[in-house]
Amino acid sequence: MPEIRKDYATPTWVVFSAARSQRPGAFRNPKDATPKETCPFCEGHEAMTPPEVLAYRDGGKPNGPGWSIRCVPNKFPALERVGDVREHRDGPFVSVDGVGAHEIIVESPEHGEHLATLDDRRVEQVLQAYRERYHDLAADRRVRYVQIFKNHGERAGASFSHPHSQIIAIPIVPLRILEEFEGVRAHAVDRDGECLFCEILRRELSVGRRVVAENGAFVALEPFAARFPFETWILPKVHARAFETLSDPDRGALARILKDILGRMARMLDDPSFNYYIHTAPVREPEGTYHWHLEITPYLTEIAGFERGTGFYINPVVPEDAAAILKGEIRWSAARPSAT
Repeated sequence: MPEIRKDYATPTWVVFSAARSQRPGAFRNPKDATPKETCPFCEGHEAMTPPEVLAYRDGGKPNGPGWSIRCVPNKFPALERVGDVREHRDGPFVSVDGVGAHEIIVESPEHGEHLATLDDRRVEQVLQAYRERYHDLAADRRVRYVQIFKNHGERAGASFSHPHSQIIAIPIVPLRILEEFEGVRAHAVDRDGECLFCEILRRELSVGRRVVAENGAFVALEPFAARFPFETWILPKVHARAFETLSDPDRGALARILKDILGRMARMLDDPSFNYYIHTAPVREPEGTYHWHLEITPYLTEIAGFERGTGFYINPVVPEDAAAILKGEIRWSAARPSAT
């Protein structure tokens, strides 16, 4: 029988439909690689991007070869670091000037690399670059939120196949974050200040059915009301409200578990397109009970009329089965599920 589950913190509902009898099979994903000759992120093509704002180098001069990680402004930015944030109102028509920043973090000079195949030190460097750029962008008083995210594969919105992540600094706190904040706040009121995500971790670890992997500092799990097949969250075990507080030892632990999960998805799901994004506390927000985390959402089904019309989601794979598959406990069968 189908089941409808509610997201932990927000009024998002997910329909799970007939997944137990239709376990996922061979998910096949079209690959459309950017030619190296025209890729602006390849080593030796530095002149094809705006000047770098951060680079980790073993040698060479700025804006030339010799780097391992390179961060540059997006050549076609969603928001620009110019002007003041002004709100405009005309009756029901409300707008805000698009002030912010949009940057690219090139994760490797090698065109065909993948975070799942980089060594641990290199993945740590990517996370270090995230944190450095977060601190710089968050220091701008016009910025209220910094979104760190990665699009992997054409279906997930990646314009280039060369491994890269993006950071967008925005003058408004996103709705999804506000909804999570409200859910976490309401839970704390009801539970004498207990963090919702800390309770989730305690309960999930005690049961283990939706836990995919863990190490000393982080847990990777399939959320109870996963919106998408194999949606996976990585949460710090120790309560921490903001990604910017990530310590150097914990950065290494995060690199290992992130690489582990992406590697499992690449092997077992045929390297699907995916997005991941870090949910963290808004910039300069007063202390609260929020608990930062990283969400990974593979593209294995399509969003169609029901989802767009209702705000519900249909997920053909229950999280318990998804966890078992990623752990290698269930063999695949049948064809790729569809949400329509």
